[in-house]
Amino acid sequence: MLSARTVAAASSPASLWKRGGGEGGSSDGCRSCREVRRRAAAVRVRAAAPRRVEAVTMGSAAQTEEEEMAAAGGGVEDPYSKDRATEEQPVTPWAFSVASGYTLLRDPHHNKGLAFTEKERDAHYLRGLLPPAVVSQDLQIKKMMHNLRQYQVPLQRYMAMMDLQERNERLFYKLLIDNVEELLPVVYTPTVGEACQKYGCIFRHPQGLYVSLRDKGKVLDVLRNWPERNIQVIVVTDGERILGLGDLGCQGMGIPVGKLSLYTALGGVRPSACLPITIDVGTNNEQLLNDEFYIGIRQRRATGKEYHELMEEFMNAVKQIYGEKVLIQFEDFANHNAFDLLAKYSKSHLVFNDDIQGTASVVLAGLLAALEVVGGTLAEHTYLFLGAGEAGTGIAELIALEISKQTKAPVEECRKKVWLVDSKGLIVDSRKETLQPFKKPWAHEHEPLTNLLDAVQSIKPTVLIGTSGVGRTFTKEVVEAMASFNERPIIFSLSNPTSHSECTAEEAYNWTDGRAVFASGSPFDPVEYNGKIHVPGQANNAYIFPGFGLGVVISGAIRVHEDMLLAASEALAEQATQENFDKGSIFPPFTNIRKISAHIAAAVAAKAYELGLATRLSPPKDLVKYAESCMYTPVYRSYR
Repeated sequence: MLSARTVAAASSPASLWKRGGGEGGSSDGCRSCREVRRRAAAVRVRAAAPRRVEAVTMGSAAQTEEEEMAAAGGGVEDPYSKDRATEEQPVTPWAFSVASGYTLLRDPHHNKGLAFTEKERDAHYLRGLLPPAVVSQDLQIKKMMHNLRQYQVPLQRYMAMMDLQERNERLFYKLLIDNVEELLPVVYTPTVGEACQKYGCIFRHPQGLYVSLRDKGKVLDVLRNWPERNIQVIVVTDGERILGLGDLGCQGMGIPVGKLSLYTALGGVRPSACLPITIDVGTNNEQLLNDEFYIGIRQRRATGKEYHELMEEFMNAVKQIYGEKVLIQFEDFANHNAFDLLAKYSKSHLVFNDDIQGTASVVLAGLLAALEVVGGTLAEHTYLFLGAGEAGTGIAELIALEISKQTKAPVEECRKKVWLVDSKGLIVDSRKETLQPFKKPWAHEHEPLTNLLDAVQSIKPTVLIGTSGVGRTFTKEVVEAMASFNERPIIFSLSNPTSHSECTAEEAYNWTDGRAVFASGSPFDPVEYNGKIHVPGQANNAYIFPGFGLGVVISGAIRVHEDMLLAASEALAEQATQENFDKGSIFPPFTNIRKISAHIAAAVAAKAYELGLATRLSPPKDLVKYAESCMYTPVYRSYR
């Protein structure tokens, strides 16, 4: 049998020329070249044979739950043995051929650094290319955490993590999973916001696809340039509304990259099945347009027909190349496009808007859990929002849908329990003619009020939710008013990043005498008040979208239905325990996030089957165990 080195050498242009395969070479040389290539192909077939046998096994009928788990082979099309169910199986580090030597050390999908064993170093020609020491993955993680903690600037930690992802993919995800509470704010909010603002300066390696106006008419060709074909989740942004930071144009790529890192680390979706995409239609950010390091198109943002034609070409190209079951997550689009895109494509594509639907789902889960603390039902509470954009109206609608589900009342009637305040004041019926379409369902009969404090004092809500993107708008007067007529006021300060939060955890607890049930969008440290430690909950979308995405993947769902979002909320709320409530938090700790994601995935998949939206075979007996078996695990594999 040919060695891996011979296979690689046989495929190189230089070797073809030496064997007479180049112009003017002899016919004997050509025959010799063809023979070497034939033998190299035979090596690949023999090396791949175990996987083909495995695929046959996967297709066989499983009679017991254990057989179903084993037959899953990782669950959903796992040819490269990346999921938990296959983590003990030896694999071959395939690239285009068997990766070996210096090439293997430069391949982030297969590189293990000093963790290559003595046997692997001999088999893959690594002897001498690495120092003699052989270390475990756990020791590598210990060293990486030690190094990361030396950095005082969060952006430096972010850059170190991104460099690790480009160098050693499995180590990156193992590090993130094992230290999720410490590193989540590094790879995502709030640090990712600063990373996007400075993306042009810190850009080193392309981590996703860029589709720009210059690619109009060629978007399908652009998608074909991505090396992976089995894409299951796409996160796409046009960069117009990045967190609470505004229009960052092409530099918004940090958001899809960060979101998909969490899809893998928290939800177990394989990294090879994830694709970050930025749609570059220009930017209206003058500072970026004048920045010599800006990496996007230097023009004002395209709108109207030009914008929508590019988006339509993109959506059609995605469906053509990746099929109907790829989940497309819209991320950080401005309000005027976000609602239109979701409404337009939700009937023809598998689409999900995390700002509208993901935020709504996690906040609804927090409210369901908060009822265990304050009592009552959703229908018995009154809700007041500061902010009537994507997040605010999305949360409001999901609350109304859940109330409707619980009470059997029409959703139009349930909306009357929810009030919204925008930049012009309370949304009331007298303003209806001037309101944007997505705000009109929330225009109720009431006298006009121009500020939040007046609205709080008039409506007397039991729940106050901030999605305004404007920091410190929950003033002392507003919070004290909430505390004056509520024994346990529920206050959610959800805007990101931390500097844009409507109030801090410390302010909420201090101004309510420690009685607030508080949650925020960005993390806050525990607060001590009157000798008691309060651990603020974080209503982070990362609780929902990774598990939601996994549920969609394992069921083969072809559309997202609102009932799937409600199922995700209910599954998350069920994971909160009395121990969490005693500490003041209404969300479970992130240390259990993979278990939480498996439960959410199972609930979403079950609902997809119930609604007739799932395309995979009948559901396994235990969807939670099945979801866990389908999760990508980043432990190092043993190489043949």
